[in-house]
Amino acid sequence: MLPRDPRFIFLGTGTSSGVPVIGCDCEVCTSADPRDSRLRTSACLEWTDPEGKPRCVLIDTSPDLRQQALRHKVGRVDAILFTHNHVDHTFGLDEVRRYNAMQQQAIDVYAEPRVIEFLKRVYQHIFDSERNVNQSFVATLIAFPIEPGRPIDLHGMRFTPLRAMHGRLPVVGFRIEPVRAAASHGPSSGQAGGLGASSLQPSDLFPLVYLTDVSAIPNETWPLLRDCRTLVLDALRHRHHPTHLTLGQAIDIGRNIAARRTYFVHMTHDLPHAKTQATLPEGMFLAWDGLVLSE
Repeated sequence: MLPRDPRFIFLGTGTSSGVPVIGCDCEVCTSADPRDSRLRTSACLEWTDPEGKPRCVLIDTSPDLRQQALRHKVGRVDAILFTHNHVDHTFGLDEVRRYNAMQQQAIDVYAEPRVIEFLKRVYQHIFDSERNVNQSFVATLIAFPIEPGRPIDLHGMRFTPLRAMHGRLPVVGFRIEPVRAAASHGPSSGQAGGLGASSLQPSDLFPLVYLTDVSAIPNETWPLLRDCRTLVLDALRHRHHPTHLTLGQAIDIGRNIAARRTYFVHMTHDLPHAKTQATLPEGMFLAWDGLVLSE
């Protein structure tokens, strides 16, 4: 059996300041269009595993995670994947303690070694809880190091880390697809839920590639982008930025990859949703908080 009923949810689509921006009265920050209100960028994939159990994996834990989880009724978390260690992608980690309590089990965290080091330093009360002065309600997490190109198999879905550059900082994105469909792309990491190799009919959703906080894509990553059907890509604003793609640059990369659908995230208040969407090429879209992609 294969994973079924996948739902990719954009929990947040905004840049590090969020939109509305504090103290700003521009047309986007005061807009009545709910698509112009953007929490900090993060996402999740929900699906039913081959045994019929519901599963959910978070990609990053933004400072808005509690609000996002309540808004989108995220009822469980089986694992967390981190793209990098910046505050707007990690400072909601404390909120996952509620899922520990509901699920009565630890939650696996997957990140590059330097990101794990950052998390253990910032969240010492979680990862070194025996040193806490008082016993308290903290998350229970198990950290696993990842590396680009080495897939992570979780309950029938495969998440392959992809190297990207965020200015001078190496970060990762993820290529997401059912394990059997992905088998030809490399060996399993041996982590939970691997399935054997087989062929699948093409999916409208997978492979899905998620690349936020990106300013450049190295040559080594391009082979894992060419056949993706859904692309999620950083597109900060029109003006140049040293660590993010502009909307124009993102459009050019999207055209090169030629996914069936391309969605832009991590946007500032420089991009009003309706006006910007009207200028985009066919098959390209500004994502918005709460947008759900499914088969």
